Parts: sequence; structure tokens; C-alpha cells
Amino acid sequence: MVERQEQVAPDAVLTRIGQVVMLHHGGDREEARSRFLALWAEIGEEGDPLHRCTLAHYLADTQDDPADELAWDLRALSAAEELADGRAGGDPASVRGFFPSLHLSLAADYVKLGRAEAARSHLLRARTAAGTLADDGYGAGVRAAISRLAVRLGEDG
Repeated sequence: MVERQEQVAPDAVLTRIGQVVMLHHGGDREEARSRFLALWAEIGEEGDPLHRCTLAHYLADTQDDPADELAWDLRALSAAEELADGRAGGDPASVRGFFPSLHLSLAADYVKLGRAEAARSHLLRARTAAGTLADDGYGAGVRAAISRLAVRLGEDG
């Protein structure tokens, strides 16, 4: 019974990340970045890969410098890969849905940096991974963003 309760108990770190995401979406980018960095200092480079992936993915969105944004998105991808290949334990299938958004973010980062070939490579990976997305609002949104970025890169999809 205790095990079941642990499985349904909310994850405190993910809850805190969600609270900072709301702050960021509310328009306070600087405060959000500061709080995300404080959370990163708590969990560290060796912390739970799910926490690192989620936090780095959102932290990237608070960066002013595209190179810093890229660095955080690469951290997010690395942590997701740890989860997906089983190095971190858990169910690798549970993170498949992360990859379309992670690769889309990386493609957008590379566009900002003027690195079109790297952008196209990650866009292709995002497209390929998008097959794992559900037919819901989130999936539709990611697929639409992939299509928009493809148009920006002059691809026909």
C-alpha cells in the first residue's frame, strides 16, 4: 500500500518547476531564470534525469543568449537520453514523447545561431519522433511548430 501511495504522490521538484514555469509564462523571465538556476543548483548535474531534463528544457526558454539556450537544451536532451536508454532506470518508453519537443527546440536554437544544417538535422529528428505523440492538443501543437519551422527553413515537410 505504501508503494502505491508513493507512485501517486506528486513529485515536489516537478511541482516547483511547474510553479516557476507559471511565473515565466506570467512575464517575469528574470525571476523565473533566477529560480530555475537555484533549482538547478539543488538538483545538480548528477540529479534525477527527469528533473534535469524538465528543468533544463524550461530554463533554456529563459535565456537571452541563443548559445546559452542551446547549451540548456542540449543538457535536457542528454538527460532524456539517459532515461530512454535505461541508464537511469525506470521505463524508457515513458520519455519517448519528450523527444519531438526537445529536437524541435534544438532545431530552433540552431536557426537562431545561423546553423541551418544542424537545424535541419534536429528538425528531421523531431519529425521522426513526432510519431510517438498522442492526437491531442499537445501533440498537435508540437507537430504544427515542426511544420512552421520547416517552412522557415525552406523545407516542404
